[in-house]
This record gives sequence, structure tokens and C-alpha cells, in this order.
Amino acid sequence: MLLLFKIGFLPIRIWDLLDILIVGYLIYLIYRLLRGNIAFNIFIGVLTLYVFYWLVRQLEMQLLSAVLDKFVSVGVIVIVIIFQQEVRNFLLLLGKSALQQRSNFLVKILLGRNTPATLQDMSREVMAVKTALQHLSEQQTGALIVLAKDANLENLAYSGVRIDALISEQLLESIFNKTSPLHDGAVILRKGKIVSAGGVLPLSEKADLPQKAGLRHRAAIGVTEQLNVAAVVVSEETGRISWAYEGQFIQDVEMGELEAFLGAHL
Repeated sequence: MLLLFKIGFLPIRIWDLLDILIVGYLIYLIYRLLRGNIAFNIFIGVLTLYVFYWLVRQLEMQLLSAVLDKFVSVGVIVIVIIFQQEVRNFLLLLGKSALQQRSNFLVKILLGRNTPATLQDMSREVMAVKTALQHLSEQQTGALIVLAKDANLENLAYSGVRIDALISEQLLESIFNKTSPLHDGAVILRKGKIVSAGGVLPLSEKADLPQKAGLRHRAAIGVTEQLNVAAVVVSEETGRISWAYEGQFIQDVEMGELEAFLGAHL
């Protein structure tokens, strides 16, 4: 049984602790997905209904219990319909965690593949993106860059113009120039190249975002909620630089923080 200890008459096995840890982790993932989202209020409403139904049955209120029973009997189907997007995001989050762990394991094994030339290219790309963002920030020119890394872009809901060019500071600044027809959309960076520009991304439905957060910021958060990508935003109003990853949003980052973020996700 692998008995660890007893609390009174209750035996505690190692599998019981593992069970508690897994359930706690799943609850934490659900909380992350629902936090700041209107779906959190719906979830509280559904939970309240189930608690009320349990209380009604304990009090043996037959009529009200029969009415509520009709709702509870199809509860799982209703929850799946209401939380369709959240269920999808939950499964994506589980998949991303597994893939990320596998990717980190492979990187450690194959670390020797990074030749000095490769590392030099990576450093050049990071500096090019950082410098471009710094110039755009100083000019208060809005920008949205998605760092796709190894993400599958086939699942990315965007429409843009194919670029397929090496990353360069000049090209990024030209794309986001206010006179450019592509400046309002997102630029997708992947494996050292500018894949596309002028992309349209899914918007986040979070309700707790700052009031000044515009469509660019919501798009940056939205795409990181659905895919294993990161995003950097330059505000057109203030020129401040922000980044988003896994649905989390950090505003007004310093250049040193930005360089480290780019190095980790580019």
C-alpha cells in the first residue's frame, strides 16, 4: 500500500498525496484560464446553482428539486457548451506544457548543435528586433510582433501578407511605419525570418485588462492564450513596450528585460 502515515484512523498513502497534487494542479490550471475572464463569473453562477440544488435536496423541497434536477441532469453538456473556448484552451495548455517539457529535454541533449555561427545569428536577430522596437517606441509608432518560435502557424488564426525575409531592423521599422499599409497588423517572426506582416490575431476576452489596453494589446494576449507563442507590443499612444506570454501581460518593460525576453522566445 506504500503507507506513509495515519491521521487518526485515516491511512495516508503516497498515491493519496499524488492524487491531491494532481487535482490541485488541475484546479490551478482552470483558475489561470478563467482568471479575469467573464467565464469566471459564469463558473461561479454554475457552482452556486449546484450548491443550491444540493441544499434543496437536503431540505427535501420536492417541487424545486424537480425543477432544478432538469438543469443538473444535463449539466455536463451545458458546461461543455458554455465553456467551449475555455475547455479548448485548457487542453491546449496541457498540450503546451507537455511539448515544452519535451522541447527543453531535447535542447539539453542536443545543446552541442548550437555552433558559434548559430549563436551569432541568434544574437544578431535579438539585437535587430530590440533596436527596431526601441526606435518605434521613441517615435510612438504602434507595433505588434509575435514570436512564434517552433509553433505550428497552420493553427494561427491570422490573415496577412507573406514576407519570408530575414529579420532586420530596417525591414521591421518599414513595416510599422504609419504610412505602410501593413502597419496596423501583426508581424510573425519564426526561425530567424519575418514570416508575414499585417496579420489579424484573435482578441482576448479578459475583463481585468487596463483601460488603456487597445486592440494591439488584446490581440497580443489573445494569441498567447491560444498558442505557444510570445508577443511584444509598442503602444501608439505612450510609446511604452509591453509583452505577453501564456495569457500574462507585463507593461512598460525596460530594455534589459526586453532583450532577455526576446532571447528566450525569438
